[in-house]
Amino acid sequence: MSDGPWLSKDELASWMRLVAVLELLPGVLDSQLRRDDGLMHFEYFVLAMLSEAPDRTLQMRDLAARTNATLPRLSHVVRRLEERGLVARTPCPQDRRATNASLTDTGWAAVRAAAPGHAATVREYVIDALSPEQVDQLKGISAAILSRLDPQGTMAPAYTRYDG
Repeated sequence: MSDGPWLSKDELASWMRLVAVLELLPGVLDSQLRRDDGLMHFEYFVLAMLSEAPDRTLQMRDLAARTNATLPRLSHVVRRLEERGLVARTPCPQDRRATNASLTDTGWAAVRAAAPGHAATVREYVIDALSPEQVDQLKGISAAILSRLDPQGTMAPAYTRYDG
């Protein structure tokens, strides 16, 4: 091995635990949402971002930014949600080249139905595993990492909405 910016034993132990969380948590979230609501976590995230937008509508490019999705991936997911009657796509009145995605009444009902189970799962596997001090530390740690991963704040509307 060459000299390089290797991780110390403690840094490596922290990193590998974060990797394990990043690998395991999506499956837990997907399993609960799929079982209870017939949704994948990313589909729920798309619906949730629309539910929090003014008039429950966003331009596809803005929705892509809030969900960190490429436009092709988002278009595919929105098409599936549209086929289920949860989302509608329409031309953007302010920019004829753009497309809006809007949460339908059925989509709003789906988000409202899925939210309690999703919140309970997040609480069970993440929040309740931590002390109140650790929850604050998690927010700070996440903010520090996000300052490097998202320096322009592209996804900030999704993760700063509830800051006090």
